[in-house]
Amino acid sequence: MSKSNEKHLENIKENIDKIGLSEEEKSNAWRHIEEWYAEDQAWGTFINELARISPKIEAFLIDLGLI
Repeated sequence: MSKSNEKHLENIKENIDKIGLSEEEKSNAWRHIEEWYAEDQAWGTFINELARISPKIEAFLIDLGLI
C-alpha cells in the first residue's frame, strides 16, 4: 500500500469513532475498509509480480502509472 493510502486509512480509522455511528454502521465501515485494504494489497502484489516477468513489462507498467 502506498504511503499516501496508508495515511488516508489511518485517518479514516481514527475518525470512525468520532462521527457518531451506530455499532452496525461502524461494523459495516470497518468491513469495507478491510476489503479495500485487502484489494489494495492484492493489486500491489499482482503488479509487482508482473514487473518481475520482464523489464519490458515493468517499463509498460511505469508508462501506465501503475508503478
